[in-house]
Amino acid sequence: MKERISEESDESKSFGHSLPMQAALVCARKAAERNEVPVGCVITSPSGIIIAQSHNEVLERKDPTAHAEILALRAASLKRRSERLTGCDLYVTLEPCTMCAAAISLSRIRRVYFGASDPKCGAIESGIRFFQSPCCFHAPAVYGGFGEREACSLLKRFFSVRR
Repeated sequence: MKERISEESDESKSFGHSLPMQAALVCARKAAERNEVPVGCVITSPSGIIIAQSHNEVLERKDPTAHAEILALRAASLKRRSERLTGCDLYVTLEPCTMCAAAISLSRIRRVYFGASDPKCGAIESGIRFFQSPCCFHAPAVYGGFGEREACSLLKRFFSVRR
């Protein structure tokens, strides 16, 4: 079930979602500095400690799968020595695409928090809504709208320079 919770809400502050999303936004800014699409991702352990963070590296690695979420999932799996990230939460500045949503499902992430919606390529609340499809193995809880203004601003600035 998807919910939208503002990062300024009492619920967001009381559960400590601000710090991981701020870290994801820092990662997104690093991506923009490297001329990558500004998307950042952070994964927290069940106790809320950041165990992995990344940003898009598609151009740098010359790898179409080097999305922030995929790289963070790989790093978290290595850190936990398991392909299953049960109990972990994922914070990402942009709604995940279909590839990333499938990887999130397979890794059994507990909750996904995302900033900006992606009407064109998003696959959680936009597009195919992967977590609601019959082929989805595990559907995490999803919360949109965290850091949305800053995430949208980063994306708009990035693409306005290139168009």
